[in-house]
Amino acid sequence: MNPLTYFSDAAADYAKYRPTYPEVAIDKVLEGLGLPSQIVAADIGAGTGIASRQLAEKGIKVFAVEPNAEMRKAAISHPLIEVCDGTAEATNLPDASVDLVVCFQAFHWFNRKQSLLEFRRILQKSGRLALVWNYWELEDKFTKDYFRLLIKASKPYRDRSLLTQLRRWVKKVQRLPLKLLRNWGFFLPYSCLPYFVEVGRHRFTNKQAVDLSGLIGRAQSRGLVPRSGEGFEQLVADLTQLYSRSHSPDGLVDIVYRTRVILAEPLPELK
Repeated sequence: MNPLTYFSDAAADYAKYRPTYPEVAIDKVLEGLGLPSQIVAADIGAGTGIASRQLAEKGIKVFAVEPNAEMRKAAISHPLIEVCDGTAEATNLPDASVDLVVCFQAFHWFNRKQSLLEFRRILQKSGRLALVWNYWELEDKFTKDYFRLLIKASKPYRDRSLLTQLRRWVKKVQRLPLKLLRNWGFFLPYSCLPYFVEVGRHRFTNKQAVDLSGLIGRAQSRGLVPRSGEGFEQLVADLTQLYSRSHSPDGLVDIVYRTRVILAEPLPELK
């Protein structure tokens, strides 16, 4: 999977159907940084700018750094957002130019050491790094059933063994105690952040209410699901059946996420 082109075919669906982040999580990221109008942020791997817009709507100047041209084109403009062509490892931003670096649903795609070194370079010494993810809440039955259908529909990689490994991993995760999943999350890979010191971890519940078209669109925003043909038709049939037995009287279902936030500050320059 090439992270620079992975979502090219799904950019429009990503912009339309991906969830936002809970306001309480955004507030936690900004806590103690001062007046929003005085904050300059770099949203790295900004995608279609979902989180960039949430920050900009609070009055923050945002550099939305995104290497994928299709994702940049799908971004909705905002006067406080400057969309930039760049990567996590080479943002093209000046030294010490931002107060806040944020990575929403993106840090797992980056080269960890190179990107963190770049983040420290562009951050003010008093700046902050925030890593944020919306994870599937597998304790919620509907979300768990939805997640299983997406895995079932995922189109094969060129290396089919990788898809096999992914399915095995999902089965192992589903056998873990829910309490362990809730407490552990997916933090272990990010327990060590070179060039930074971690200052806090937080988690919040996030719900995305969608109708059937939104449920299908959210599925299509993933890079691995089929977008046409027999596989897509089967996915639509499965999702329609799930929706039919789950929706509320107003025709909506809730996809539930657990939003995870890791906050860190740059270490002093190495001697």
